[in-house]
Amino acid sequence: MTERSGGHVAVLVNPVSGRGAGAASGRVAVERLRVRGADVRVHQGSSASETVALARRAVDERPDVLVVAGGDGTVASVLGPVLDSVVPLALVPAGTGNDLAREHGIPLGDAAAAADLALDGVRRRVDTGTVTTADGTARHFVTVLCAGLDSLTNARTNRMRWPAGPARYKVAVYLEWLRLRRFGYRLHPVGGPVVEQDGYMLAVGLTRFYGGGVPICPDADPADGLLDLTLVQAVGRFRVLAFDARIKAGRHVGRPDVTTLRTSAVRLEGPAGLVAYADGELVGAVPLTVEAHREALTLCVPG
Repeated sequence: MTERSGGHVAVLVNPVSGRGAGAASGRVAVERLRVRGADVRVHQGSSASETVALARRAVDERPDVLVVAGGDGTVASVLGPVLDSVVPLALVPAGTGNDLAREHGIPLGDAAAAADLALDGVRRRVDTGTVTTADGTARHFVTVLCAGLDSLTNARTNRMRWPAGPARYKVAVYLEWLRLRRFGYRLHPVGGPVVEQDGYMLAVGLTRFYGGGVPICPDADPADGLLDLTLVQAVGRFRVLAFDARIKAGRHVGRPDVTTLRTSAVRLEGPAGLVAYADGELVGAVPLTVEAHREALTLCVPG
């Protein structure tokens, strides 16, 4: 681990991330970095949209590192200006799932320790992805895109006010199971045959985890420039419950009722009304195209 001290550190705080956790974690991170001698400049707005504008302002000032106090959705929303600037990004996890942090071993629940990585963490190049919808709108993502039971679960999770943290996602899973529906997927991977399959859920992952630590794409490599696709076929309502336990343990891949493939880009088609979420945020309805970008982001991680 290479220790750094001082320097210009921009801290971007999303006050609405994690239902207020972003603001609290941001305060801890700022205090920690200032104690360690950094020239800290804080950028905090009053909304998610303002956070994006402040990210561009922050990187325009050419900091040595940009610290983001927020969740996976916050990171994805500010990737445009960050990637344009090539400024390294340090993450202080303050979202609901925090799966990017989990993938890279960034401390959870310890904002001061996470902030330390801005000064003495290893700079690692990691993949990012883009999702392009039918109207040509492109959005970045950093963990997993999902469409099906999992995206419906994301939508329900975002509407719920109880319980807190990852438990909210688990409750939403079982509520959506009660109204389970099947989807006719059609996948067009680059360099591979078209896949047509009825199923309940589809995940397209840059990383292993979604939903607060669920290893839906357990073999995903966050720096190989490829997407890992996991499609759970239509197996019946009660077998889906068994799949839930297998997925949480990462033991679902390789089963005959699970389709997996790896590709650098894929076009996803499905029935009307099927929507996709990425990093826990709505990205739009199918059809859409998903593409991986190899080692596009410099992330500060533990050594």
